[in-house]
Amino acid sequence: MLVTAAMLPAQQGPPTATIGPAPVQIAPPRPNYPFPDGRRYVYSAEWHLITAGTGVVRMDAAGNERKVTATAESSGVVNVIFPVHDRFESRFDPRTFCSLSIFKHSEEGSHKRETSIHLDYSRKKSTLDEKNLKTGETKHVENDLAGCATDVITGFYYLQSLPLQLGASYEFPISDGKTTIVRATVDKREQIRVPAGIFPAVLVTAEAISGPLQSKGKVWVWYSEDPSHTPVQMRVKLGWGTLLFRLQRIEK
Repeated sequence: MLVTAAMLPAQQGPPTATIGPAPVQIAPPRPNYPFPDGRRYVYSAEWHLITAGTGVVRMDAAGNERKVTATAESSGVVNVIFPVHDRFESRFDPRTFCSLSIFKHSEEGSHKRETSIHLDYSRKKSTLDEKNLKTGETKHVENDLAGCATDVITGFYYLQSLPLQLGASYEFPISDGKTTIVRATVDKREQIRVPAGIFPAVLVTAEAISGPLQSKGKVWVWYSEDPSHTPVQMRVKLGWGTLLFRLQRIEK
C-alpha cells in the first residue's frame, strides 16, 4: 500500500489509501505528537564486523523550532585508515516537519569541508554554501525547491513519527541542497538484539527513487514496535561499503 502525505487525514489518525496519484510531500505530525526532545541515541558503528566508531543523534526544542544534531567519530583501525569526524545540525518546523536549515562539518579521510544549506520556501529556493577547509575554495549554489522537504538526518525522525503499519509504503522529499524523492517501505517484523536490549521491531527499507541520490545507496532501519518507534538498529549501504549502527544506550 503506497501512502503519501495526501492520504493522511489532516493531522489525525492512520493513513488510508486513495485512488489515483497523490503529490509526494511531507505529512505534518499528528496533534500533540511527543517529539523525543532531549533523548540522546548513542550507536556503535560496525564495518565488516570491526567496530568503526560511534554515532550520536539528539533532538532538542529550540524556541519555535526543533534542532537535530548528529555526530560521527571513527575509532580504532578505521580511524587510522580513514578517519571520520563529522558534525551535522538541522533545524525544522515542528508544526510541519519542513527542514529550515542544515549545517555540516565533515572531516572524512583527506577531505575537510563545511556546508550550510538554507531552505527558503517563500522563494522556492534552496541555497548551498560550501567551503573546502584545506584549500579555502568556496562555492555558492541555488536550486529550485518545489515544497516542504526534510533532510538526510531529520528524515529518520520523520519516519519515526509515522504509523509504520506493516506493508505501508511512504514517499517523501529530502533536500541536501538538491531535492531527492525517497520511498520507505515497512517490510516485516523482527526481534532485534542490540547492546541496549532486545526489541520487537519493524524493518523499514528506504532508498531514493529520483533525484541526485538515486542509486547512491540504501538504508534499513529497525524501529521498535512500541509507541516511541525508537530506531534501534540501522544498516547504511554506501558506494564504498556498508555500515551497521547498533543502539548502545539512550541518554536523557
